[in-house]
Formats: sequence, structure tokens, C-alpha cells
Amino acid sequence: MKPELAAVKALAFDVFGTVVDWRGSIAREVRTLAKDQGLRVNAAKFSDAWRAGYRPAMNRVASGELPWTKIDDLHRIILDEVLARFKITALTEAEKTHLNFAWHRLKPWPDAVRGLKRLKKRFTIATLSNGNVALLNNMAKHAGLPWDLILSAEIFHHYKPAPEAYLGAADILGLKPGEVMMVAAHKDDLRHAAQQGLKTALVLRPLEYGKGKHPDLSPEPAFDINARDFNDLADQLGT
Repeated sequence: MKPELAAVKALAFDVFGTVVDWRGSIAREVRTLAKDQGLRVNAAKFSDAWRAGYRPAMNRVASGELPWTKIDDLHRIILDEVLARFKITALTEAEKTHLNFAWHRLKPWPDAVRGLKRLKKRFTIATLSNGNVALLNNMAKHAGLPWDLILSAEIFHHYKPAPEAYLGAADILGLKPGEVMMVAAHKDDLRHAAQQGLKTALVLRPLEYGKGKHPDLSPEPAFDINARDFNDLADQLGT
């Protein structure tokens, strides 16, 4: 492990895309629903459209256009818009609610659980996600994610990349920002964390957006660690 990382005591993880495969998981649920209902829908495009509304919805909260609204409720607002766009009108309220909670049932990447268990032996491991606490808790139960604790933007009423989220996580952990490492597959998340003094680890997830649609996967020297997956991260952190 690099000497400058010796002070790190806790790892804070982005979740959607970094720990779990949101696109593949949502697409599977949409395909199952379409089969059961006799619907014709491109599940991958539906999933992409649903996720595309995520950041704009959070921006509406950040700007004050909406009051504080947890992700479950933002997901439902976006879902209703996407259902209308895809001309899906036959779902009952119960079916819509079940589909909206698909985000609670996301599957982990193949390396995620084993890698987290390795990292947990040496570090406190926590979520630092825009997902709300109930969502993250249910996801952990469903996917077997061994978190020490669940931290969420909901606790701070500030969505990442607001400084309050990163600094609030360090405060709850009882640590200085430099004793916390943000782990994410998204470079913008890590850059904002670094601005608040957190250490950073980029973990590559080339299939997050589907085959052939990966974002920038080049390593960046500005990040403290660039890792292939969670097991490579554990190796580089000496655990």
C-alpha cells in the first residue's frame, strides 16, 4: 500500500454502477414484467431512460424546485414519465410500486461481495450513495452486501456531489476527510470527493452502460488508486 494511504481507516462506496449492476438488473425486471403482461418494450432502452432522469431529478431538489425528496420518490416520478413515453398504460398501482422497488433488488457485480468482505477485514466499509437508507438496506439484504453501516445523502439532505455529503460521511465516521477513501466507478464523484479532502479510488466498471457503451476507462494519476475491480482494490490496499 502507498505510504500516503496509511492513514485511511474507512472506505465509502458509491453504489449504483460501482457495487451493483443497475442496468442489467432493471432490464431483467422490465423483461419479466413485459413477458407477464404481454408488453412489447425494449428493456435496455427503458432502463436507460429511467436512469437518465436520475440526475435531472436530483438537480430539481438541489435547485429548490422540489423540496427534499428521497430517491425512491424521485424514481417513481421518473418511472411515471417513462411509462408514458413508452406508451405503457396497463399497469396497476401495485405493479408500478413493485417495479419502482426494482432498485432495491439490484444484483452486485461478480467481484463485489468477495471484495467487500476482504476490505472489511481491515477497513470500515460504508455506502455513500444518493440512494435512500431503506433502499440501500434492502439492497444489502437482497445482494448480501456486508456493509458496516449505511450512509446516504438522505441523512444529510444533500445529494452528491454537494460537499455536505462527503464531509458529513467523514463526520459520522468520526474521521478526518483524509482518513476516508471514496470508492467509485465515476470520475466526477471522485473529483468532488477529492476537493473535500477525501482519498479516492477509481474502480472500472466497463459494462455499467452495456457492451460498447462504456465511459472513459482510462486511469487517472490524480486518483490515489486505479483498480480493475474490488479484489484488485483489496490487493492494492494490502488486505
